[in-house]
Amino acid sequence: MRFIGAGSRPGQPHVDRDLVFTVPNLLTVLRFMGVPLFIWLVLARKEYGLAVLVLAIMGSTDWVDGYVARRFNQASKLGRVLDPIADRLALIAVAVTLVIAGVVQWWYLAALVVPDAVLLTMSLFYFHGHPDLPVSTVGKARTGLLLLGTPLLVLSKLSIPFADAYFVAAWIVLGLGLIGHWVAAYNYFWAIRRKGETLKADDGGHG
Repeated sequence: MRFIGAGSRPGQPHVDRDLVFTVPNLLTVLRFMGVPLFIWLVLARKEYGLAVLVLAIMGSTDWVDGYVARRFNQASKLGRVLDPIADRLALIAVAVTLVIAGVVQWWYLAALVVPDAVLLTMSLFYFHGHPDLPVSTVGKARTGLLLLGTPLLVLSKLSIPFADAYFVAAWIVLGLGLIGHWVAAYNYFWAIRRKGETLKADDGGHG
């Protein structure tokens, strides 16, 4: 069973519908609602075990909502925009929390934020909002790696057997995720620029 694109039905084109209240959109909202709970568990309670559970649930809903959208024809235009935004905000909020807690260094947060800041600036410049680009395979893999590596890293903070092994495994996964993050950002950078320049040329032609 494949993980990226799971639930796709062969022979049926992907269609984003004008839907709001769908199961995938609900799961996306619930995933982001897990962020304040994670922050409270880490910073206020120091409950790293429960924090790992929250991250695991958040990560699983990221896969489940995509599967449900494709398998049951619940893909929506709102979900196409909402899902990646929720992922980005959740990963950054979790990273900020881990920096404050001393689990990761500031450079990890910078490695996440800098590419997103550049893409946000370009999107506002060209489109005054979301560029409405399809999520790339690299982008999906990147998100999956970061969502997997983060709970592994938090798990390594617990006094459990093989904590050092979890720490090493976490940084291998996170390292791959960060590489994918910058590769995906590079690809999105040029995709935004191409689409933006095309729109500007079309507007000029009709002016």
